[in-house]
Amino acid sequence: MNIRKTTYQFEVSLRDIEPKIWRRIEVPAGYSFWDLHVAIQDSMGWLDYHLHEFRIRNEVTGEIDEIGISDEEGLYDDGMIAGWEMPITIYFTKRGVRAHYLYDFGDGWEHEIVLEKISERLPKTKYPRCLGGARACPPEDCGGIGGYGDLLKIISDPSHDEYERMMEWLGGEYDPEVFDPSSVHFDSPRKRWEAAFLDD
Repeated sequence: MNIRKTTYQFEVSLRDIEPKIWRRIEVPAGYSFWDLHVAIQDSMGWLDYHLHEFRIRNEVTGEIDEIGISDEEGLYDDGMIAGWEMPITIYFTKRGVRAHYLYDFGDGWEHEIVLEKISERLPKTKYPRCLGGARACPPEDCGGIGGYGDLLKIISDPSHDEYERMMEWLGGEYDPEVFDPSSVHFDSPRKRWEAAFLDD
C-alpha cells in the first residue's frame, strides 16, 4: 500500500443515543491517531476542550491499547501511547476494524469508530473530508447523555421554566436534527497540536 496515495474511510457514531448521531469521514492513510482525533472533533462538532483517548485491540498482543495524550514528563505511568507518535495504519489494518473513542472524561462521550473502506486518493480532492452524517452534535459540557436528554426536553417546550435560560446558554439557537456535511471545516492537526502543547 502506498500510504501517500491511500485514504481511510471511517464511520464515527455516538454510543447510546437514538436517533443515531454519526459522521462519515475520509482521511489520509498517513494520519496519526492525533490527526484522526482532530478530524473526529471537527466533523462531529466538538470543540476539543477536553481530554480524549482511543481504545483499540493490538493484533500482536491481543490486548486493548490506549492511545491519546501521554504523560511525557513521566510523572505517572498511565500506559497511554502518545497519539501523535502512532500511525493509524498500525492498528487499522483492514476493513471492519473497530475502535472506541472517548471524549471528555467528565461527560463521557463514547464513540464507535469503524474502518469502512481503504481507497485510492481521488485527483483534485482535498482531504480530510466529511462524506455524510446525521443530527447535530450535543453541546459541550451539557452533562453527558443524561444532561443532553434533559436539554432536549427543555428546548422542545417553550413553556418550560428553564427554556429561556437554556436557550441563552446555547447561544440562542440549537436544532438537534440538523447537520450539513458541507459546513464541516477541518483544522490543521499540526496547528491544533502546537496550540495545545507549545503555546503558553
